[in-house]
Amino acid sequence: MAASSNSSLSGSSVSSDAEEYQPPIWKSYLYQLQQEAPRPKRIICPREVENRPKYYGREFHGIISREQADELLGGVEGAYILRESQRQPGCYTLALRFGNQTLNYRLFHDGKHFVGEKRFESIHDLVTDGLITLYIETKAAEYIAKMTTNPIYEHIGYATLLREKVSRRLSRSKNEPRKASVANEEHASVEKISSLVRRAALTHDNHFNYEKTHNFKVHTFRGPHWCEYCANFMWGLIAQGVRCSDCGLNVHKQCSKHVPNDCQPDLKRIKKVYCCDLTTLVKAHNTQRPMVVDICIREIEARGLKSEGIYRVSGFTEHIEDVKMAFDRDGEKADISANIYPDINIITGALKLYFRDLPIPVITYDTYSKFIEAAKISNADERLEAVHEVLMLLPPAHYETLRYLMIHLKKVTMNEKDNLMNAENLGIVFGPTLMRTPEDSTLTTLHDMRYQKQIVQILIENEDVLF
Repeated sequence: MAASSNSSLSGSSVSSDAEEYQPPIWKSYLYQLQQEAPRPKRIICPREVENRPKYYGREFHGIISREQADELLGGVEGAYILRESQRQPGCYTLALRFGNQTLNYRLFHDGKHFVGEKRFESIHDLVTDGLITLYIETKAAEYIAKMTTNPIYEHIGYATLLREKVSRRLSRSKNEPRKASVANEEHASVEKISSLVRRAALTHDNHFNYEKTHNFKVHTFRGPHWCEYCANFMWGLIAQGVRCSDCGLNVHKQCSKHVPNDCQPDLKRIKKVYCCDLTTLVKAHNTQRPMVVDICIREIEARGLKSEGIYRVSGFTEHIEDVKMAFDRDGEKADISANIYPDINIITGALKLYFRDLPIPVITYDTYSKFIEAAKISNADERLEAVHEVLMLLPPAHYETLRYLMIHLKKVTMNEKDNLMNAENLGIVFGPTLMRTPEDSTLTTLHDMRYQKQIVQILIENEDVLF
């Protein structure tokens, strides 16, 4: 198959305008091998087998030996039968002819059929996938081992072309009125942009380029698909590779180990604001900090700094949930003004809830024990130095969010005369909110509460020095 047709099959072509952009040339060798792989040939049992499992068909031959199975397959490539073990009744085996030998695999069923990690709806699909994998790994073992040595992913010229093209497109859309037909054509072109192109464009415009690992998960691709790292075909029927659930990057499982930590989350894939990883959220919105933090703090500083018991007094839970839903639904357009929520404690409650709902706390699990150890240091200067050292270990987005919050909480303490909230009081409120013990232990949590309070108090009182 020609490389030009491969790009359309993969769904990764950006534009038909060759003058502006040349799509990557997808390497079709593995696709051709998949087309050549032996096809399954079911050997049907001529008799009705008693006690045949209901999820097997007439390819099941009952209790027979390996030698009998080998004879039944008749040396035909791709031929297969199912049998019950003579030595272990109730255990089933797939006997498959490949490479001039009979291969025997222990067969399992839990609603789907499997011999390894992959699970299949039918035995036919399992055998088809198995034959493809065996054939490709036999014919192209050396090729597969070298697939990641010259990836398209790292071609600087390629990424630069993409950035320039998308920048021109964005500039035209902002500055020039377009006719409806042209706009529709542009939209169709943008729809074709792959995650690889998107990431190149975002990297160019991203002023807050925090490092983020990809969130890869095993994925089944419908129709032929090519790896966006090495440009090689992703072979097999199901679970051919992995997809980043945050940005949509599609790569081989082995290629995923070589992809740098440059995930650029796609807002279309980020379903919520609350309960979303902090770095993922800020990269999706291309902001320094989570926009919910900025919006809530702006509202609190505009009308709540003098409110008595600010952050200690709770707002109505159902109203706080309303604010959460508004952010999840409307994002930065969420209306949390005094017209909608006159009680400022609802906004402070929504902000605290955001921090509590983070899957990884602002003060991360990795740094938690180091902060606790720093809090235990008796000498004040040494303690402050230790806290500063641990702060430097926080991921950039977490550090920036914590810094911004501490500047805000310092402003709260400067209004203590009116709001009655000092750094110690705020430490009691925010300690368990910003820090959570990695172990799910009530005893550890209770033991560490005073240190959690102390850390937040230190951060507030010394925010100008520490940050």
